[in-house]
Amino acid sequence: MQRALQFRGYDHRFVGGQGGHNGRHGGAILPDSLRWLWRDHVVGGTQQEQTKVEAADAYAEKSIVFTGGEYRDETFRYRLLKPLTTDQPLPLVVFLHGAGERGTDNRLQLLYLPDQLAQPRWRQRFPCYVLAPQCRPDRKWMNVDWSAPGDPEMPKDPSDQLQVVLQMIQKTIAEEQIDRSRIYLTGLSMGGFGSFDLAIRHPDLFAAVAPICGAADPSQVGRLKDHPLWIVHGDQDQAVPVERSRSAAAALRKAGGNPTYVELPGVGHNSWNPAYRDEDGLLPWLFRQRRAAAVPETR
Repeated sequence: MQRALQFRGYDHRFVGGQGGHNGRHGGAILPDSLRWLWRDHVVGGTQQEQTKVEAADAYAEKSIVFTGGEYRDETFRYRLLKPLTTDQPLPLVVFLHGAGERGTDNRLQLLYLPDQLAQPRWRQRFPCYVLAPQCRPDRKWMNVDWSAPGDPEMPKDPSDQLQVVLQMIQKTIAEEQIDRSRIYLTGLSMGGFGSFDLAIRHPDLFAAVAPICGAADPSQVGRLKDHPLWIVHGDQDQAVPVERSRSAAAALRKAGGNPTYVELPGVGHNSWNPAYRDEDGLLPWLFRQRRAAAVPETR
């Protein structure tokens, strides 16, 4: 426990416990750091409760028609958060949710980071577009067997679900005021797998990638050696073993890359909570990244 409390900026309320995809992650609620106590209780706790924004109200409902694989002229719905002002190009954050948020309601995928970035103080600090697709039930962003031991082997072709996401990204770039040098990709659990997979297949599209408690094919992840990556995993994760992220980070370093790898001691599968909520960690780093050569316009 002492080691867990030493992680800079870690929200200690989530020390322990495996968590799951049910909106109530984390284990025992423990006394927190003075920084958290001051920020959330003395300074802004009451006001934050009063100004809580429902993500479903903040995000516009969008859709595309997709043909590919098992689908023919199939409508896929997704959500898009637009910045408060759109008078200049701004970053696009693409978020891939976990297995528990699959469905067709176009709502479950707004948990965690999409909800966080819809709140006023985060929206003001990091003005951006947020693209939140939703994977269909019983489908995956990356077609691999999660229960198989060892690292995943990247399929030759992307899943239908990931192809849909790519088209959503292209549509958003074409229609909105996107800063093409600042397109970011992140995801948790199943979305961590998908983030690695999509970035490996389209390395020139993203300025930075942040997979959380995911996994990658070590023989392929070296394609991202020149990209900024921030990889997070809890060392007590029983759903996706921490060895998966360790292996990805090691393969990147072997290929000549320099990923940021954050392993959270005492944390289970819900490592996205401390990762995304760290005021001085992943998100500030993500929004500082910029591609030297911007993605060309989609025509």
